Amino acid sequence: MDILIARGRASVAEIQAAMDDAPSYSAVRATLRIMEEKGHVRHEEQGATYLYLPKVAPERAKRSALRHLLDMFFNGSPEQMMAALLDGKPSPEELDRIAAMIERARAQGR
Repeated sequence: MDILIARGRASVAEIQAAMDDAPSYSAVRATLRIMEEKGHVRHEEQGATYLYLPKVAPERAKRSALRHLLDMFFNGSPEQMMAALLDGKPSPEELDRIAAMIERARAQGR
């Protein structure tokens, strides 16, 4: 999905070539078919080739992936996730930006 979002559209071969330690062509194609059945991607025919496109806007995909990570690894706790992120040693500038985001969220009543 990351490859499709970054490229906008891609063939099975292009997706496979862009993957580290890529599975077989058939496995990539089967995964795309499943993702299409679930409504995550769609395809367009270009001659004999199918070009796959994401159906989900990048921002929505990011939120969905983040929610999945939050639920899967941090028991739904933003505090636990933030603690793990802060353990990665953010720069002083990043900490300032994070603090500003927290203040904006507080001001908006979130």
